[in-house]
Amino acid sequence: MSFQQPLLLLLLLPVAALAAGYVFLQQRRRHYAVRFTNIELLSSVVPKRPGWRRHVPAAVVAMSLVALTLGLAQPVHETPVANESKIVMLDIDVSRSMEATDVSPTRLKAAAEAAQEFVRGLPPGHQVGLVSFSNTADIVVSPTDDHEQVVKAIGELQPEASTATGDAVLASLQAIEAARAAAGVESTPSAQGKSATIVMLSDGAQKVGAPLSEAAAAAVAAGVPVSTITFGTPTGVVTVPGGAVVPVPPDPEAMAELAETTGGRSFDAASADQLRDVYSEIQSDVGYTIQTSDLWPWFVAVGLLLLMAASLAAMVWSGRFL
Repeated sequence: MSFQQPLLLLLLLPVAALAAGYVFLQQRRRHYAVRFTNIELLSSVVPKRPGWRRHVPAAVVAMSLVALTLGLAQPVHETPVANESKIVMLDIDVSRSMEATDVSPTRLKAAAEAAQEFVRGLPPGHQVGLVSFSNTADIVVSPTDDHEQVVKAIGELQPEASTATGDAVLASLQAIEAARAAAGVESTPSAQGKSATIVMLSDGAQKVGAPLSEAAAAAVAAGVPVSTITFGTPTGVVTVPGGAVVPVPPDPEAMAELAETTGGRSFDAASADQLRDVYSEIQSDVGYTIQTSDLWPWFVAVGLLLLMAASLAAMVWSGRFL
């Protein structure tokens, strides 16, 4: 729960002051009663008070003022609500550089585990597809409601060679267009019904295939944003055939440009934990929206009910309104 007008919570200070003043006055009243030492005469001339019950109306009034003050501060409650059905294409780099061990156990295995958690966390109504890319891009799983099929396919990914990032985007767009056509949805930026997004993970610069600029233009034309994750650390290395050790630092600039051009978001992750956090954030973006519900009517209602209860108690026990 949060408050849209938190400064109004300062009105709780006067409420606290009233409560403190009431307690102080009760203490003074006891002090004066003690000074009157003839207790038998005092009890004969002063009618019996309702004891602890006389404090109940004041306590309930204080609670009602607290509830009304909280209501004035406009409390709201935020809850995640599943988005309408969406196509999510997951593009995972399986180039040789993903064998680097700067992220334990390897970049690819850490990426696969995080991607599996991501897919499992998507709403059931979302269709998920998988594209792997190295020297070429392959549609491993076309968009499907069977998320476990995608999870299984991710676990079977193996490193290959090179990095065809642009081809991966084009392959994903092809899969999305086919899924939209099967659902009877026009594949244009203004298409109504099923929306789509691409989530791409890669650790390096494009080496082969269609230029990224061409792929970005195609994604814009199809109305499909591409969110990118640049994975790895600058110290990553791999051993190529022949025994040579080759540095494989990530290339976040190209990935960030792809995301910005297509209207997606770009992220960097240098560890498995960071990658899981990134996937969790993307999952919230593509899978859920935050729905805000106003709570102030409930606080106002409780405040008014407490005030009426205090008045009723005062009338029953002392014959006064309060």
